[in-house]
Amino acid sequence: MTVAWDQIGGLVDAHERFLTGARVDSDVRGSVLESWKRCRSAGLEPHQLLVPYRSDLELDDRFRRAADPVLKDLAASLVDVSMTVVLCDGRARMIQRYGGDRTLRERLDEIRFAPGFDASEQVVGTNGVGTALAERCPFYVVGREHFADCLQPFTCAGAPIRNPLSGHVEAVLDLTCLRADGDPAMLRLVREAVHGIEERLLEQATQHERALLAAYRRAERDTGGARVWSQQPEHASPEHRTPQGGGDLGRIDLAVLREKAEELIAAPHRAFDEVALSGGRIATLLRRPVIGEAGETGVVIEARVLGGPRLRHVELTVPEVPAGAAATAMTASPAQSATVPAPSVTAPVDTHTVVPSPLPGAPAWPKSPTASPTASPVPGGATDTGGFGDEGWLLLVGEPGVGRLAVLARKRLELLYDAGVRIGTTLDVTRTAEELADVAVPRFADFTAVDLADPVLHGEEPAPTDAGTPLRRVALGAVYEERALYGVGDRVGYVPSTPQARCLESGQSVLEPVLAEAPGWIANDPARGGRVLAAGVHSLITVPLRARGVTLGVVSFYRSRQPAAFEDDDLSLAQELVGRAAICIDNARRYTREHNTALALQRSLLPRGRPEQNAVEVAYRYLPARAGVGGDWFDVIPLSGARVALVVGDVVGHGLHAAATMGRLRTAVHNFCSLDLAPDELLTHLDDLVGRLDRGEGWAVENTHPDTGIIGATCLYAVYDPVLRRCTLARAGHPLPAVVRPDGTVDFVDLPPGPPLGLGGMPFETAELELAEGSQLVLYTDGLIEDRLQDIDVGMDRLRTVLACAERAPEDTCEAVLDALLPARPSDDVALLVARTRALGPEHVAQWELPSDPAVVARSRAAVTGQLAAWGLDELAFTTELVASELVTNAIRHATGPVQLRLLRDRTLICEVSDGSGTSPRLRRARTEDEGGRGLFLVARLTERWGTRYTSTGKIIWTEQPLPRPPSTASSDPPDRSAASGGGEINRRIHR
Repeated sequence: MTVAWDQIGGLVDAHERFLTGARVDSDVRGSVLESWKRCRSAGLEPHQLLVPYRSDLELDDRFRRAADPVLKDLAASLVDVSMTVVLCDGRARMIQRYGGDRTLRERLDEIRFAPGFDASEQVVGTNGVGTALAERCPFYVVGREHFADCLQPFTCAGAPIRNPLSGHVEAVLDLTCLRADGDPAMLRLVREAVHGIEERLLEQATQHERALLAAYRRAERDTGGARVWSQQPEHASPEHRTPQGGGDLGRIDLAVLREKAEELIAAPHRAFDEVALSGGRIATLLRRPVIGEAGETGVVIEARVLGGPRLRHVELTVPEVPAGAAATAMTASPAQSATVPAPSVTAPVDTHTVVPSPLPGAPAWPKSPTASPTASPVPGGATDTGGFGDEGWLLLVGEPGVGRLAVLARKRLELLYDAGVRIGTTLDVTRTAEELADVAVPRFADFTAVDLADPVLHGEEPAPTDAGTPLRRVALGAVYEERALYGVGDRVGYVPSTPQARCLESGQSVLEPVLAEAPGWIANDPARGGRVLAAGVHSLITVPLRARGVTLGVVSFYRSRQPAAFEDDDLSLAQELVGRAAICIDNARRYTREHNTALALQRSLLPRGRPEQNAVEVAYRYLPARAGVGGDWFDVIPLSGARVALVVGDVVGHGLHAAATMGRLRTAVHNFCSLDLAPDELLTHLDDLVGRLDRGEGWAVENTHPDTGIIGATCLYAVYDPVLRRCTLARAGHPLPAVVRPDGTVDFVDLPPGPPLGLGGMPFETAELELAEGSQLVLYTDGLIEDRLQDIDVGMDRLRTVLACAERAPEDTCEAVLDALLPARPSDDVALLVARTRALGPEHVAQWELPSDPAVVARSRAAVTGQLAAWGLDELAFTTELVASELVTNAIRHATGPVQLRLLRDRTLICEVSDGSGTSPRLRRARTEDEGGRGLFLVARLTERWGTRYTSTGKIIWTEQPLPRPPSTASSDPPDRSAASGGGEINRRIHR
């Protein structure tokens, strides 16, 4: 038993499920499903069709002469097959039906698939004729793939027939049979027949062109070789005359002449034109109508080149054609004058012939005794007798509308070229959309609207779009302001019947040549749509913005002032324009996404605020480059002993890799700072870390990521001590810092150079300088002082000039520096850190030199208690006395050299004990039976922070305790001493 393939699988009930709104993507061919969606948007009912009929339909004789032989041969080849050949016009209305047995014809008549009836997709649904016309390509549909129930017993294969010169669809050819007789080979037969008809149309154009050329030659022969060119001006010297045929013209000059000749052919009311050529020569083109033996009408363009200065030409007197000339002789246009009426609309035509050189055997052009120019006065009372000599030649032969096709084709190429140059100049989504609108208006459309999904504007991947997807108008190009259209920034929604919604749902472009006849469009907003039509908008093309399989939005092109409606060629041009813009917009979207991701990463890695410290007053700025975020960073890190570390670094490159590397280095600097390393030691550790990161840290690097290493990093590290007012600095390939003295003097610190991080093998050196209170230390990255257009020395001189201002706050210094030095479009990141120094005076510092004698422990406790009482910190006396006693006792017992006790009152109370030993104490948990080992544990419990700092002479053990709150906000509760309650006995033992 034979079973049709459309009776198997999900296609059996796919149509019913589709009508209920279910998804049938996996059961129906994509082209068929898109056709079903268009039918649903048009409001078709599968079980009820209203098919209009016209009895006066016919195709022009030219097309019938080309198509009839091919169609008769096709019908003859199908005489043994129950299959009919259908020919429809360019609007899918049936003109003629060939072949088929009686049963097939009767069944087709029953469903009104007969001459005079409309077979377009919007009328009868998916079928071989209408869908092939809608898709603009061959289409095969069988059985249940038809949208209408009455067509499901049939199989159809259709293809559009195009004019081979203009590309317009002039007709549609279709083969139809019963479903059981269907065969995919029908599509091949249709293609071959369409190809045969198009070849015959092209041959007709060639024959027409040959007839025009023959008429021109006969006219020349019948008039005895006489030309209508006027005589050579008497004042034109012989050396300025150009040989016949323009044989000495270059390729560029000939191309210019052909272009102007095409425009002249397209202008039926222009008689001649002048063209400036190289070498100061002037070419004059004369337009002549010509009629062939069979009544063919056309135009020839003759060229005449005259060297030397430009001559003023006046109205031409055309000589009479000698009596007895045949009706085929060339005739003069009545409009051949310098003043011409407005051009009229011409019908499309076929082609033209380019003849760049004289015709073989063409006779010379003797001067016509009857041709003379009409003199006109010129300045100075002279008379210009400038006319045209006899050395002209035939340049172009064609029909009056041929030039129009050539001019339109050239303008479309120029528009595409401009689009390639002007669209996508930036990586900004909105600007790219605006560039598309600017290119299209007014050369292609009078209004261009670009609507994008909101996620696209934020760089995100848009969700699948359909008719209900809300869009936002991003760009609107207009030849004049039209308030009826949605404005930029407005949210735009389209109902399913609109061309834009159908475009989004199907992913296919929609052409509405006559907008007033598109009811689905005006249904979106009848009031607004009525105002748009009243404003003269008459034609529309909508094209989906698709890139890499994702729909980003939709572009709508409207025509208002341009009288010509959009046509098929315009649809192709619009698709090409939007296709190019879509790639650029998607590139901009992807860049925006990556830029936002990198920026978010970088912001999360950079400091989010100013740390709590009193050593310096800081201000900072970070400005990413236009090319994207980079690896510049800065940091202000509080250190022990009221000191502060100032860091500025730069990772070469931009993007996620640079930002991630910056984050790793910044974290490493924080970790090394916790060890209280000297600047040169810290850079040495950082250099070793960068080297290991660059080598992949011992892990094999995948071949797909060859650029995972660090290609370069610099760093400047400075430590400022407000007690000593001294700053210690070291740098690794970084620009020199600047110091602004309180009197406004600016110096760049003579800091020993160091290699960039990661090179290894070279030591780093430090420099130490004393800074007066109120000095400003300025750290920055090279993006501030150096770019492609400015040398680094020039940038440093400009920076020195800007900084030379006394008593300026750090915030004001940052603003002044950026205003003076930052370029409009920085090519590199800029990090700027300005720190104004403060001093921790003697009133905030207490220091005691202690001998290595256990007896001094009691005196140290008394000294601490007395100093805290003087500072008004009696609440901290108990814990501080205990901490100082423990640290001094450990230093005397386990260390060597002199012992020093120091108290600093800053944001916290700092207690420091220094000795000459390089051994660091270790915190451990003592066992129950241990006699000692609990001292540091108690110190850690009683203080907020503690640690060890190494010096050139030994080490410093430091602790920090938070200061009590001011009395106005202090709690009435007694201080919490629970942390020390567990070690009371040990404390008393230590005190004794």
